[in-house]
Amino acid sequence: MNYNNSDKSIFYLGGLPRSGSTLLCNILAQNPSLFVTKATSGCSELIFRIKNNWDNIIEHKAEGINYNQLVNVLRGVLNSYHLTDKKFIIDKSRSWTGMIDTIKYMTNFQPKIIVPVRNINEILASFEKLWRQSSGLSSWTFAPEDQPLAQTTEGRCDLWANMRYPVGSAFNKIRDAIDRGYKKDLFFVEFDDLTQRPSYTMQKIYEYLELPTFDHDYTNIVQMTEEDDIGVHKIPNLHKIRPKVEPIPFYSQDILGINLSQKYSNLEIWR
Repeated sequence: MNYNNSDKSIFYLGGLPRSGSTLLCNILAQNPSLFVTKATSGCSELIFRIKNNWDNIIEHKAEGINYNQLVNVLRGVLNSYHLTDKKFIIDKSRSWTGMIDTIKYMTNFQPKIIVPVRNINEILASFEKLWRQSSGLSSWTFAPEDQPLAQTTEGRCDLWANMRYPVGSAFNKIRDAIDRGYKKDLFFVEFDDLTQRPSYTMQKIYEYLELPTFDHDYTNIVQMTEEDDIGVHKIPNLHKIRPKVEPIPFYSQDILGINLSQKYSNLEIWR
């Protein structure tokens, strides 16, 4: 089993926001045989920028574009980006679901991508709950021209669901991957399964990764991931997790109201 033409096996984790990806990373990090990125990885962005600018480098134009060289460079970035001696790597980035072609191009292997997902209306309600907890004092990541729309619950939900913002962007990557026949490359992990049946869900994840199972402690999750939620994301507690895995009740109707909750219901195209 090797998915990268190296002595390392790199697995990818990227799905919808507010769907348990941070929780899942911290659970996986309990396994000493796994290296899990401590924040959203910049590896995918680096690979994306190199690939998209390869043809624009003046020296490459002068000597002739060499795509075999590009593959070597991309593969080198992928295999050397993570500073670890561990063989199995979990790289977290929502960009991976939109880069399946690139992964196959540089590795010649079919990728294994873990995709945390959740009811869209519950995701939006989770964002709205965070927004209210911050008392609306933070501008979050709303663009200046979107500030008027961001003054209402419906406006904020419409913005978050827009493809320029986190929920819409991640959702469209997943939809595009499914539409292009890549559903077989994606392993969807339902948020409610992870929080209600963590042991069973983790068993299925290990089976998908073709790795030996590990006896995780779901009552004492030590958070090892680190992200500057306020300085970078402008969203307090965006990546803060509970120390114990517990079921989370549905609350979209309570937070968003019945009409807005129904507006964003039944959008789970992966089911």
